[in-house]
Amino acid sequence: MDLSKATFEIFTKLEQNWLSHCEPTKKTRILSIDGGGTTGIVAGAGLIHLEEQIRLKTGDPHTQIADFFDMIAGTGVDRRSSSQSEKFSGKSMDKALKEMFKREDGTSLTLKDTCKPLLVPCFDLKTSAPFVFSRADASESPTFNFELWKVCRATSATPSLFKPFRLISIDGKTSCSAVDGGLVMNNPTAASVTHVLHNKRDFPSVNGVEDLMVLSLGNGPSCGRSKVPINGECSTSSVVDIALDGVSETVDQMLGNAFCWNRTDYVRIQANGLGTARMVGQRMEEVLKERGVESLPFGEEVTDGD
Repeated sequence: MDLSKATFEIFTKLEQNWLSHCEPTKKTRILSIDGGGTTGIVAGAGLIHLEEQIRLKTGDPHTQIADFFDMIAGTGVDRRSSSQSEKFSGKSMDKALKEMFKREDGTSLTLKDTCKPLLVPCFDLKTSAPFVFSRADASESPTFNFELWKVCRATSATPSLFKPFRLISIDGKTSCSAVDGGLVMNNPTAASVTHVLHNKRDFPSVNGVEDLMVLSLGNGPSCGRSKVPINGECSTSSVVDIALDGVSETVDQMLGNAFCWNRTDYVRIQANGLGTARMVGQRMEEVLKERGVESLPFGEEVTDGD
């Protein structure tokens, strides 16, 4: 799988640290995955590559990416996938998710059943506020435990593609009318870091960011840079994309400062060179030939040629 040289080098450094997971003084590792962007292909390809490299280094063909992270956060789906709306209708997505998240006896898996702590945001239209699903809350009370397929469906309910998704907790006491979590938390890294710092039940040894290693995977900008005019009027959709991308990058800047720009403990990988419009219909292999970009302080970028 041909990822860019820059991205490959970043993953190589991270692999060296994560492969020391057996040491008793290991840091807590967080994986955070952005919503859509370029149809989710950047984060997906990166994770496949990382898992392949870990298997090669450990010599264990059964090792999974979840074995090397202590906390996982993710949100939304590509809000630009309107061309795929017929293929992925609400009913077909429900069917696929139900099949994916069920036990051998046919019953549905819940948040409480996840192998690692999980954080998934959505926006609740009923309360007009973000709603964050977590294994920690689900373990505390059935009032905050939901079927996993419904959690995934809730955070991917992009308004332009799907109707709001209503879900109810296992005990029937909590309900939510959800839309895409990416609308309010497209980059969930800050939420995941805060969650770990305050979750002493799952992470008793974490006292500050110095105890963390964070990999934040972006999926490229929502809007191609060339589509945003420097002077002149912006369309409504462009304004929305600018706001969402701006929030994601602001989170990156804040966390970079919190980690004192320590590129070993906090790494943000964002494919700033990829435009979404021209990627519709492209094969994965073609997309992976694009240049990868690691975010640097104050808007700098590093690519293959640097």
